[in-house]
Amino acid sequence: MSQIVVENLIKTFQIAQRRPGLWGALTGVVHRTYRTISALDGVSFSIEPGELVGYIGPNGAGKSTTVKVLSGILVPDSGRCEILGRTPWQDRIAHVAQIGVVFGQRTQLWWDLPVIESFDLLRDIYRVPQDQYVNSRDELIPLLDLAPLLDVPVRQLSLGQRMRCDLAASLIHAPPILFLDEPTIGLDAVSKLAVRDFIKKLNKERNVTVILTTHDMDDIEALCTRVMVIGQGTILSDGTLEDLRSNVTRERRLIVDLESISEISDPDAQVLTAEGHRVQLTFDPERIATADLIARITANHPVRDLFVENTPIEEIISRLYKEQHIQNNG
Repeated sequence: MSQIVVENLIKTFQIAQRRPGLWGALTGVVHRTYRTISALDGVSFSIEPGELVGYIGPNGAGKSTTVKVLSGILVPDSGRCEILGRTPWQDRIAHVAQIGVVFGQRTQLWWDLPVIESFDLLRDIYRVPQDQYVNSRDELIPLLDLAPLLDVPVRQLSLGQRMRCDLAASLIHAPPILFLDEPTIGLDAVSKLAVRDFIKKLNKERNVTVILTTHDMDDIEALCTRVMVIGQGTILSDGTLEDLRSNVTRERRLIVDLESISEISDPDAQVLTAEGHRVQLTFDPERIATADLIARITANHPVRDLFVENTPIEEIISRLYKEQHIQNNG
């Protein structure tokens, strides 16, 4: 049985329009005009227990709006949403007890309090029994390496430290579902790896269902078993990463490091870049087998090294947007 069921969600916003110049500003005070923005336009999907789903799209596509509807923060204009049998915005208290939410650009911690006091306050808010709270807290602290941070006021934490603390805060009440909205935004490489490792472990060991929105395609490749792409308020693609790749392009890439600088030409491959000793070619594996292409290249050129890779996921997403005539403002 699906944990999350979303059917034909529609959400619009009214945006005030301001005319240019002083006269336009004065006119706007008396007679304000609005335009309608469609944030969600018939979004539908379902998610099973234990899935780790990447939810991606350009800025303004509807990702954060979807998360806010699923969290019960926003009420849609129409459509159905059930999470663990509840409608989020109709039964908010019971609903939030079953979910964790992390917004990368906001914190749920108290700015001037030490981290541990924020955790204690969240225990009271969620009414977590003391023994359950202690077990959960004591498990999360070593997993996220929080021991040196517990007595530090939140305002003195770095972004990476705060994000690790926010992750722990969202899990104090042991929710079965976790919504992560841009959790790695602005983090350095070390902090990103720590957050990714924790999310992966949480999903595998606790079977927590995770919905992850991000612009970092490395997050998607490292974590997600399923990817949903949204653009202009509609779902453009829903499936595995390999499904997404095969639907957009079959292209693969052969990167060759030559012993000496020379030109490579092959009827079944196209040279994408040639910089010094390194040449990058694209080819369709259904037109020519990878092994056959490598054999032809190595027979005609002295090769120092070579490797094959898929088209970068960033390019896959960019091509999908172009096909759908969607502008990526991210």
